[in-house]
Formats: sequence, C-alpha cells, structure tokens
Amino acid sequence: MNWGLIIFIVFATVTALQLFYYSWFYSRVAFFRKKEKTVSRHNPVSVVICARDEDENIARNLPGVLVQQYGSSWEVVVVNDNSLDDSKYILQELKKTFKSLHVVDLTQEAKLISGKKYPLSIGIREAKHEVILLTDADCVPGSETWIQKMQDAYDDGIEVVLGYGAYHKRRGLLNKLIRFETFHTALQYLSYALAGIPYMGVGRNLSYKKGLFIRHKGFSSINHIPSGDDDLFINKVATKENTAVVIDPEAVTRSIPRTTWGGWLRQKSRHYTTARYYKPKHKFLLGLYFTTQFLFYPLLAASIIFYCWWLTLAVFGVRFLLQAVIFYGSMKKLGEKDLWPWFIFLDMWMFFYYLIFAPALWKTPRRSWN
Repeated sequence: MNWGLIIFIVFATVTALQLFYYSWFYSRVAFFRKKEKTVSRHNPVSVVICARDEDENIARNLPGVLVQQYGSSWEVVVVNDNSLDDSKYILQELKKTFKSLHVVDLTQEAKLISGKKYPLSIGIREAKHEVILLTDADCVPGSETWIQKMQDAYDDGIEVVLGYGAYHKRRGLLNKLIRFETFHTALQYLSYALAGIPYMGVGRNLSYKKGLFIRHKGFSSINHIPSGDDDLFINKVATKENTAVVIDPEAVTRSIPRTTWGGWLRQKSRHYTTARYYKPKHKFLLGLYFTTQFLFYPLLAASIIFYCWWLTLAVFGVRFLLQAVIFYGSMKKLGEKDLWPWFIFLDMWMFFYYLIFAPALWKTPRRSWN
C-alpha cells in the first residue's frame, strides 16, 4: 500500500472540509452587511447585570453602561449576589447619580440551583421592560450607542439577539491567544446563526425577550448544570426564525482578560463543560470542524514528508488564501484587525489548544459561577 498517497488523500479531504466551513459558514461574518431598515425601533430595554464581590469592576465598568445614549425608556438592573466586599456601598453611591439604576440585593444562597442562574433569573423577573440586554460586571460597552445598536436588531418575530463580547487589547502573547480564541468562537456562533443554525451566545453581550424567558420556564431545564446560563439557554430557545446577530464595533463589549495562564486555563475548562449538552446537530457540526482543525497540521507535515511536498503545499495554499480573506474581513468587522498579521501562527496554536482543553468536554464542572 502507498501510505504516502493515503496520507495525502486524508489531508486533502480534511482540507476540503475546512474549505467548506470557511466558505459556507465563516464567510457570512466576513462579508456581513447590515440590512437597511426603513424604520429604526426604540424598544424599552432593561440591562441586567449579576455581580458577586465585583466592587472594583462595578466602579470601573458600570458607569460606561449608565451613560448610554438611548432615545427610549431603559434601566440597568444590577443583582448584587451575596457580595462580601464594598459592592453594596459603591452601588448606593452610583444610584444617587443615575436614576436608571435599580439594585437588587440578594442575601441568601439559592439551594439546588448551580451557577449564576438564580440571581440572573431574579434580575430578569425584576426587569420592567420586555427587551432584556445582558452583560457582566467586568464588561464595558465599546461605545455609548451599545444599547441602541443591540436593540435595533429586533424586528417582527425576532426574540434573540447575539452580540460579540471581546477582550481589551494588552501586550503579550497570552493576550493575543485569548483574544484569538474569543474571536474564533464568535466567528463560529455568529456565522452559524447567520446560516440559520444558532447554537449559542455569550452572556457578556446577549439579548432576548423577557416573554421568551418566561415561556420556556427560565433556566429550569438546566438548573442542575453549573454553567450554561448563556450558551445552553440559547441552544434551547434560538431558532432560524427568531434569532438575529449584531456585527458592529460600536456594539461590542470588552472585558479585561486573564493575565495568568492558570487563570485562563481554569476559565476555559469551565466553559467547555457545557458543550456535551448541545443539540446533536450542533455537536456534530462543531465536532467535525474541531476534528479537521486538529488533524490539519499533523497531516500537512506528514504529507510533505511522505508524499509530494509541492502538491501538498499547493493544497495548503488554497486554504491559506481563503482563510486570510475570511479572517481579514471578520477581524475588521469585530474590531480585532491587529490580530490578522499573526493569524497563521494563531491558527497553528489551535492544535495545542484542542489538546489542552479536550478533557474539559468530559469533566464534571464546578458549581460556583464567579
């Protein structure tokens, strides 16, 4: 048997599958154009934020939410979940200046409900308005028009709006790796939604109707799972007909990324423990892409060594060019353009990323949310 030829055929097949994902899914973000609306709506909005021992983040980021420029009724509901720091006093001071701020203080832990689902449920139920806009205490809007940009995506039949939750740019390799992985995840869930297959959102920048939340009995079906208040809930309720996306640098939220490798590894491991609960079609599509991404570079090296180097590099070149175009357009639209010159090295890093985080797919998640 000609093992070199077999390796090359497998490599070409993996590359073809990668080309399919980039051309069919990810190009939708790269070439996204917002549909022009004849009438811009101004729905009343309730911004809901949960915080536990986040006094520094509240002082740093909450004013950026409270100074939003919006032409309709809106409020900010902060659920102070059993904080032991100075969060209560900082919120009291902010409330004196910003009348739109509504604070809900929780002083008891919820039994048998994991993660932050209970405080988030309380915040949503306390909200006055139908449109709920979620973010985290460690996030700050990218502009004063964040609320306007996110709610403008609502139209007839739309009940879910997905946004991009990014990280601040800092020096160092770890910052680039964190931001690229975050961008890569957003490229997937935004493009899948544009293709009519929404499967997740991120709580750093996510909106849905209060009626949708109540109709599906909130988080009752996933209360036993520590995480998933964002991705698993969206996986359950989002459809082709009721989901829209917002791709606009002014509609991005940004938070401070982890500064240590250990902190980032723990954070990502916790996030990946929810993937096993996705719908089968989503697990198949995501799993197939991850598999091809993981196999691509080892097969590239093996094909160069054991088969025909120039033919292998020609196949690689096709993927490289398509990937460069898609990444450039997508990074530009999501405000991550500075990562583009490094994309091929960051893409290679994903092989090691999958090695590190694959065990998290089978790991039992921890029960705390903060």
